[in-house]
Amino acid sequence: MEILKIKSVASIHDARKIYSVSEVTSDLKTLLEDNFPSLWVKGEISNFKESPNGHYYFVLKDEFSQMSLVMFRGQNRLLKFQLEDGMEVLVHGHLTVYQPRGQCQMACDHVEPCGVGALQLAFEQLKKKLEAEGLFDSKRKRELPLLPRKVGIITSPKGAVFHDMKNVIKRRFPNMDLVFFPVQVQGEGASAQIAHAIFLANQRDDIDVLIVGRGGGSIEDLWAFNEEIVVRSIVSSNIPVVSAVGHETDYTLADFAADLRAPTPSAAAELVVPEKEQLLLDLKRLELALPRFLEGPTLRLSLLSKQIISPGQVLDRLDFKRQRAMDFLIKVFPRYLKGVEQDFQKLVAHLEHLSPLAPLARGYSLALNVLTGQPIKSRNEATQFPVFDLKFSDGTLKVKQAAD
Repeated sequence: MEILKIKSVASIHDARKIYSVSEVTSDLKTLLEDNFPSLWVKGEISNFKESPNGHYYFVLKDEFSQMSLVMFRGQNRLLKFQLEDGMEVLVHGHLTVYQPRGQCQMACDHVEPCGVGALQLAFEQLKKKLEAEGLFDSKRKRELPLLPRKVGIITSPKGAVFHDMKNVIKRRFPNMDLVFFPVQVQGEGASAQIAHAIFLANQRDDIDVLIVGRGGGSIEDLWAFNEEIVVRSIVSSNIPVVSAVGHETDYTLADFAADLRAPTPSAAAELVVPEKEQLLLDLKRLELALPRFLEGPTLRLSLLSKQIISPGQVLDRLDFKRQRAMDFLIKVFPRYLKGVEQDFQKLVAHLEHLSPLAPLARGYSLALNVLTGQPIKSRNEATQFPVFDLKFSDGTLKVKQAAD
């Protein structure tokens, strides 16, 4: 018969290993970092937030699960595009534990969008933002001067672009003055140099147009002309700006912001500077055509000058008309008044003849109602009034009827 020996509870407690919370999270952190030092994870961004100190915090999720991610400021400042909720991305980094909360998270050092390149996405995001601000509005764009005093060129001192533009300009207008601003056109710091060159050109008062450009290349090579600092410098320039970046099929944000986009740097030189010989020929033709052009207006002006009346002549004519009117009134108006007076006297005599009072002058009298002053027309009517007025030509007498 087997008899088991049971250890006491005290001995069991003495044998167990007790961890603190910090020890557990520290061991988990070591375990995860040792086993997942580098990995790629694909998912959809959710709950994206940027902390006041510039760190990015977001959740990466798929159909069934989700995990927390952090991208510290030193890493996210290298991103060309802005992270947004709903964006599907591919993330690189390592797993770790945020010990104060015991939370497993992924610290990422690289993010790229799925389905479209990071630079193309950054291009579309910034284009949408600046377009909403009105920076690409055609209403704010200016016409180029017909004949600039000086042309400013902002491009690289290396390569053939500057020399190509210079040759085109000198061929078209040999004595055209050029001001060259050599800058870096790709790589780190290129956008800042381009923006500064635009600023320097605007400090002068003798440059009438600026050409900003470079030769062709990939989207990475042309990226300096997609930077926000360059776009805003072009928009704020007091000098009209021609963008001449890459080949005809290349488009940058600088093209949308510029007053004019040229398909190539050489084309920009042709658009900015006219041909001197053609300009002189046009001036000669204008000089020859000017007399014929002015002949018609000169003739019309001569005819009009003959028809022009001076203010003194106008006043003399008005005074003559006034004097004639006064003479007419002096001669005619008295006769007119005399005729009016005669007509009035005839009318008065006619009215007196028709007056019901006229017979009174011949010895008749008129009985009147004392209340209304109306004539009493019959004996029967008179009997209705005990008292009535009897009107004579020289006055009125009140009469009281005797009782029957």
